[in-house]
Amino acid sequence: MKGITSFIKARKIMVAFLVLMAISLLVVGCGQQQQGENEGTAPEGGEKVVKVGVIGPFTGPASRVGEEFKGAIQMAFDQIGNKVGDYKVEFVWVDDESDAEKGARAYEQAIVKDKITVGFMDWHSWVSVSCMDVAAKYKMPHFFSFGATEVVNQKYEQDPEKYKYWVGKAWPTPSLLSIAYVDTVTEAVEKGLWTPKNKNVAVYGVDNDWGRSFGEAVAKQFTDAGWNVVTKEWVGLGETEFYPLLTKLKKSDVSLAVGSMSDPPSVSAFIKQTREVGLKSLIISDGLGWVGEWYGLTGDASDYVLDQIPQWTTDKAKKFRDDFKAKYGFEPGASSGGLCYDWANYFIKVMQTTLDTYGDLTTESFAKCAEEQVMTGKLTYTDGIIMKEYKYTPETFPDPVVDQEHYIFPVIQYFDGQGKIIWPDAWKEGDLAIPDNLK
Repeated sequence: MKGITSFIKARKIMVAFLVLMAISLLVVGCGQQQQGENEGTAPEGGEKVVKVGVIGPFTGPASRVGEEFKGAIQMAFDQIGNKVGDYKVEFVWVDDESDAEKGARAYEQAIVKDKITVGFMDWHSWVSVSCMDVAAKYKMPHFFSFGATEVVNQKYEQDPEKYKYWVGKAWPTPSLLSIAYVDTVTEAVEKGLWTPKNKNVAVYGVDNDWGRSFGEAVAKQFTDAGWNVVTKEWVGLGETEFYPLLTKLKKSDVSLAVGSMSDPPSVSAFIKQTREVGLKSLIISDGLGWVGEWYGLTGDASDYVLDQIPQWTTDKAKKFRDDFKAKYGFEPGASSGGLCYDWANYFIKVMQTTLDTYGDLTTESFAKCAEEQVMTGKLTYTDGIIMKEYKYTPETFPDPVVDQEHYIFPVIQYFDGQGKIIWPDAWKEGDLAIPDNLK
């Protein structure tokens, strides 16, 4: 009897031991799975996964741009089967809703909860400014944001070590591009193509980091060129009622109105209402053609308007445009969908280089590639459909290199929904045309 009792006790001890071992293995397994997820590795079946967090306005007033971003990125990654080496690529679409605070919260959630490996893309300047701090907090390398404001540059220059994780702007600081408008107008006046009634200019724009950055830059440039900036007017994102503002500009007797808005409803309403109130000014609307179907929103009210925007100039670019439209049912803009497609392919090159050079695709290896390859100018992209070469140098970072051999936007003038290049001379398709009511 005593032997049986001892046997039962031993049996119980053995069962307890096995239960503890099972629990221990389960805990270790769960811990390994969490670590694997953070590193971009899914243990089931041994397939490795790299999670890419893409920031964009997927809802809200600029959701049309978000649609183009998503489509362009998917087309780029479809070409490589959504795989880089032995890593499957998964996207986490981070909706900023065109709001800086919401964007930062969504981005932090993508890092903490969704366990993204690396970040990519963004459209709005004000969202970039807020998300820079999130990337710095978690040391999350985030590649190629369209946020162009000089505030991004200022933050980086104040603390390069902290903000090096915001890896390069996909759109240069406004002043690097906007000087082309001044050159275009100055050349037209010097050639006798336009004799303005005065040199009064009005600056307008959306009241955020992008609009003010562009507006202040172009105001200084026109002032330096001898123009008189009589007013600066800022409007809210999504605003569509401009009659009081345009009436004020009409009374100010300005020869030129120059500005930028970042959402299609606002800019299209502004352009149409300039004609309705009879504003007798040459209009510069930077970004009017950012989305592919802009002409359907403005109609012939856009005739004679100036913009600075890339065009579908090559067969390769036109093929992407047509393929995009066939797949998604709407035409992309060259400076939104087209540029995004190029940056997505540059990012694919970054991913492949990271894997080849550092042996894996982890947050840490992406950060090394950013600092050692991209920021130094060693890793560039020359197979794009919009620009000749996408490149950074230590001297230009966080901006890309801007010149006619790298990143440049031509100045165009719209007629019947088509843009005609009027600057620079090397690309010119015609001279600046002046509407009859301004002659």
